Amino acid sequence: MIVQAFLRWAETARVADRAKAANALGRAYLHSPMAGEQHRAAALAMTYLLDDPSPRVRLALAEALADSPDAPRAVIVSLAEDQPEIACTVITRSPVLTESDLVDLAGRGDNLTRGLIAARPLLSRGVAAAIAEIGDEAEVAILLENETASITRVSLRRIAERFGDRSDIRNLLLEQENLPADARHMLVSHITAALANSGLVRTIMAPARIDRVTREAGEAATVAIAGTVSQEEIAGLVEHLRTAGRLTPAFLIHALCTGKVDFFAGAMVSLSGLDDRRVRAILATGRMHAVRALFEATGLGRDIAVVFVEAVLLWRKAAASGVPGGISARLLERYHRPGMPLSPVSELLDMVEKLHRMEVRFSARSYASDLFLAA
Repeated sequence: MIVQAFLRWAETARVADRAKAANALGRAYLHSPMAGEQHRAAALAMTYLLDDPSPRVRLALAEALADSPDAPRAVIVSLAEDQPEIACTVITRSPVLTESDLVDLAGRGDNLTRGLIAARPLLSRGVAAAIAEIGDEAEVAILLENETASITRVSLRRIAERFGDRSDIRNLLLEQENLPADARHMLVSHITAALANSGLVRTIMAPARIDRVTREAGEAATVAIAGTVSQEEIAGLVEHLRTAGRLTPAFLIHALCTGKVDFFAGAMVSLSGLDDRRVRAILATGRMHAVRALFEATGLGRDIAVVFVEAVLLWRKAAASGVPGGISARLLERYHRPGMPLSPVSELLDMVEKLHRMEVRFSARSYASDLFLAA
């Protein structure tokens, strides 16, 4: 009877009074002891208020119910699809909304709805994945800024695929500790492309030099990524680079000469099709002919394979002596000759020479820095 009287009163009451009554009804439903019939009647009354012509009334109801896990689900779901201010109150706070509800809202809703969902505290993996897949740049940025959201590596990779060319998204992705190595490489590729297309760079550098500098910078960054990747990620990064056509002899010799042996072994596994344990055993202790056969199994020509064999033997000596480095210099001493005719081997040694020059410059900077510190 009380609820029936409330409904009759609501037909003629002022908006301000109806809003106060809606808020009081919601709090009474959650916190006042009610018999079963009264409880059901109160739920029906709140359902009736969903059609109130004033958004102030519906907002007052949303504010009363938003934080409670005991709020009526049908009312909460309807409020989540209401006007933005009302929907915001429920979407960002209500524990009644399930992962399925939020994914459905993200799929059917507009940009604002997805943005509200992306900002929700403790956002689940499934909902984050939905935003990563269908969200626009602004919504994805909100998701990445949500420090309590659970975002999987797969979702981060998908975001890198979709928005890696946007600088704001790149910066937010690079702050993610669990960003996969292959996604980092995608971002490196976008950064080098952005540099190559920069008006300033195009003004001060010739096109050929831009291509060379950005290529070498991208390769150096990729090698650096390969050196920090976890054992579990190596196979994924190798496959990503292989698919992208980046596992070139020059890149591989760069990785080997700079001591990225775990990554190099993973590349050999991918390219040769041999078992991981077998490849690592050959690289670590195999005889020269076995090492050469491994490289030829990856598709390297015999003349190039010989250089790789020598690099592996030099790496073994360096590892045994406890003094890593110097591989590029020793390779040049053995194989590089001024005026060598253009060939796959000469191109490979050109890469080794560039690497050696980089090492020399780094050593010079370190030496100068030590002198300044000692002064």
